[in-house]
Amino acid sequence: MTERIPLLLLPGLLNDAELWREQVAALSDIADCSVGDQTHGETMQAVAEDVLAQAPERFALAGFSLGGFVAQQILRVAPERVLRLALIDTSFHADSPERAAQRQSQRSSVRLPGTFHGFGDKLMRSYIDTSRLDDYVLVQRVRDMTARLGAEVFLRQSALDRVDGHDVLHGYRDPLLIVCGANDRITPLAISEEMHALVPGSTLVVMPDCGHLAPMEKPEEVSAAMRDWLLA
Repeated sequence: MTERIPLLLLPGLLNDAELWREQVAALSDIADCSVGDQTHGETMQAVAEDVLAQAPERFALAGFSLGGFVAQQILRVAPERVLRLALIDTSFHADSPERAAQRQSQRSSVRLPGTFHGFGDKLMRSYIDTSRLDDYVLVQRVRDMTARLGAEVFLRQSALDRVDGHDVLHGYRDPLLIVCGANDRITPLAISEEMHALVPGSTLVVMPDCGHLAPMEKPEEVSAAMRDWLLA
């Protein structure tokens, strides 16, 4: 039997292993999957150190959304440990002043202590494709996941500085997979196209009828793209 590839999966804001549930199941024949914990650090560097402390010695690395920024930080501090990279519905741009203001507004709306319900209807419309808003099972999975992680994690993760990643991606030569939902409103497709243009030899896979949460909205298609990437 061929030895399985260590695969470190990094979720996004208010996401945990539930985000990657289908990919872990679908790829378990070729990958030894682990999901990084990004819930404690107060800085991007601290989060990356937490993840690396629990990671295999060398691994394939897949980062979704916030996890994509953590992945870029890992490449800054420990590039020798990363065998290949997948960036899924994420960005390599620092927050614009408008996006930073939006994050601040979202943080200000959270009160501690108090009841935190995770993603409400407004955020849900930003995160999943319009065609899936009536998908009760999907919506409930997302709500349960975000509520489970809670307000303190939301405040901590949303305050992390998203710094420019051109320095990491420019000149990257190992296999790079870029995946984006065609209708992603959080990290629009144009950003993934920029990353693809920056890294010769990278692979861009666009998921039709899909919003930001591609691993949950299009699990089979994301798993198939990741299988091709792992075996490349």
